[in-house]
Amino acid sequence: MKRKQGSTIFLKVVLFLIGITVLALCIFWLPGIASRDAEANPKTAYLQYPFLVCAYVLSIPFFGALYQAFKLLTYIDRNKAFSELSVRALRYIKYCAITISILIVGEIIISIVIFYRSEDITGIIMLALISIFASSVIATFAAVLQKLLKEAINIKSENELTV
Repeated sequence: MKRKQGSTIFLKVVLFLIGITVLALCIFWLPGIASRDAEANPKTAYLQYPFLVCAYVLSIPFFGALYQAFKLLTYIDRNKAFSELSVRALRYIKYCAITISILIVGEIIISIVIFYRSEDITGIIMLALISIFASSVIATFAAVLQKLLKEAINIKSENELTV
């Protein structure tokens, strides 16, 4: 029992550190990058604030997924891993990952429209495609776990009824 709680505590600490790191990057690093880019490229300085808005909107489903993962680990600690609450948390994680993919696709389209033949944005598009792939893998993994967990809950409830 202690070992399982120890591993979930470790995972909770990792989630917390990821959240703090991303929050610090959003607060301190992103505005600095946007202002340096605006100074370096005065022609596109007007895009500084739309970039920040897109980045902050993109962080909302990210933090939502982190919160749901934290809740899922809490359910595991309380021996409620095989419950509807866990299925719901996995569903929200899946939706957050899908939302992130859709938002990144939208940002790619907007970037292509804005920078059409004016700048080389292949690096930005490649980074976005890698991010889409990562969030798609997370969404798929959450969907598979959600389905397996639903089936396990159904089997568990059938066994409880027959005994």
